[in-house]
Amino acid sequence: MNKIKISAVSYTNTKPFIYGIEHSELINKIDLSLDIPSDCATKLINRQVDIGLIPVAAIPFVPGANIVADYCIGSNGAVNSVFIFSNVPVSEIKKVRLDSQSRTSNNLAKVLLKFYWKTDVEFTTDPDVKTDAIVLIGDRTFGKRSNYAFAYDMGEEWMKFTGLPFVYAAWVANTAISQEFIDEFNAALAKGLAYRSKLVKELPQHENFDLEDYLLNKLDFELTTRKREALNLFLSYIEKL
Repeated sequence: MNKIKISAVSYTNTKPFIYGIEHSELINKIDLSLDIPSDCATKLINRQVDIGLIPVAAIPFVPGANIVADYCIGSNGAVNSVFIFSNVPVSEIKKVRLDSQSRTSNNLAKVLLKFYWKTDVEFTTDPDVKTDAIVLIGDRTFGKRSNYAFAYDMGEEWMKFTGLPFVYAAWVANTAISQEFIDEFNAALAKGLAYRSKLVKELPQHENFDLEDYLLNKLDFELTTRKREALNLFLSYIEKL
């Protein structure tokens, strides 16, 4: 039987998922690669893999996209790893450098700036261009809040804007996946989530960052009805950018 190819993100927020997959029989039935979010999306779009944990903003670009798990990377409010870091208040931001690693967070920043804060902002990806603010996600944000005058947690700001949780990444397939595999996949992911309290103690600690609070409280992994509603709303806002 051909193994199902899966690309997953290599950030701390996915460690529970990776643990569950690697400590279940599922690992013998798949080819697993660990990538940054944008590469997960590219691989899925180009059919180099069958399933990817991809930034949700990339879903419209995936041929035959279908969400295949009951779990996601999400939050109900503040997530503490998806930020607009700024040297000025948001009302004074004129130029923002986007994060090269994520399509979703860049689009979330654009949505919030345009529709929530109603500011007219220029965006760049050039690291040499001086900007008022930057979008930064994942492990690279750990302990960095105090380095900036203003830190806007985009999960928190989205909740203020819409009253909804947010989905940053979802398990998406570009082909039909059997229900038998999906059930086994969900069981593996659930196993990893149940191990979080122990996993925290095994992971590298970061200065000025509460890893236990992050994995057990800030992140919310259930792909609920409200998260699906938020996902659809977010994609509709992207279309209006």
